Amino acid sequence: MNAAPESSVDFGAEDNARLAAVCGPLDENLHQMENRLGIEIRRRSGRFSLRGANAAAGAAVLRQLYERAASQPVTAEDVHLAISESGMGARPAADEHAVETLRGLIRGRGANQQQYLAAIRSHDLTFGIGPAGTGKTYLAVACAVEAMQRESVRRLVLVRPAVEAGERLGFLPGDLSQKVDPYLRPMYDALYEMIGFDRVARLIERNVIEIAPLAFMRGRTLNEAFIILDEAQNTTVEQIKMFLTRIGFGSRAVVTGDVTQTDLPAHRQSGLRHALEVLDGVQGIAVTRFTAKDVVRHPLVQRIVEAYEREGGAGGRGP
Repeated sequence: MNAAPESSVDFGAEDNARLAAVCGPLDENLHQMENRLGIEIRRRSGRFSLRGANAAAGAAVLRQLYERAASQPVTAEDVHLAISESGMGARPAADEHAVETLRGLIRGRGANQQQYLAAIRSHDLTFGIGPAGTGKTYLAVACAVEAMQRESVRRLVLVRPAVEAGERLGFLPGDLSQKVDPYLRPMYDALYEMIGFDRVARLIERNVIEIAPLAFMRGRTLNEAFIILDEAQNTTVEQIKMFLTRIGFGSRAVVTGDVTQTDLPAHRQSGLRHALEVLDGVQGIAVTRFTAKDVVRHPLVQRIVEAYEREGGAGGRGP
């Protein structure tokens, strides 16, 4: 019977604070690694001994966390992301497709996110399809911010259909802007993180950044703009066709959504699902499909997505 693979990492014992950051309170980071990678970790001072099929991957995760601990705290999310990357084979060339924003570089996590960033930069229209937590919207906004900073586009137009979980705008309090804002909040949050609250406010005031419900796109042609349609599974066939025909000269568009989570009435076909079928093979269009393995939120989210995938996406109401 073959012995389980083993690996070891020795960081020395000089920097106890750094080692403590790697291990986490009550060694919770090490326990997370053991549970997720199916390995056993034993520590003696600064030396870590790992045993199990994924021992080498565990050693790579420890080195990554130790490097991070030199300059900043190690959070549970950092551990989760490092483990996720370790399970995807060879580490991606993290800086090859990194997106530059005012707040620093944003890197794709894993092969699909890397492919997605490359597709956005090289195609006039890109679809990002997959479950929640895979970075579809966040990375698209990052690419839009970068394009604006490099002056390759003059405007950012961020769009969402105002349809969520069966609710209707008329039942919400406030004027139209106040009714629509909650639906657009994820894109606001991404912008605030990347370029700062005050700068976002100024750019919105100058109409350099426009965040609007999908209905406001009718009758317009958008030239030299970076346009993102988020939650596109909640568009009808007519709406997504209308959106796609708004793309003008010098513009780039990204459409994101999850075809298993449609909130349209049961008798309405998802425009996103229809567009993917109609536009299959059309030159100049790229499609990146994310799976549960690309989820970069809490590990439980990944397991939930995997469970629904095994049931054939039973949680959605799509056609």
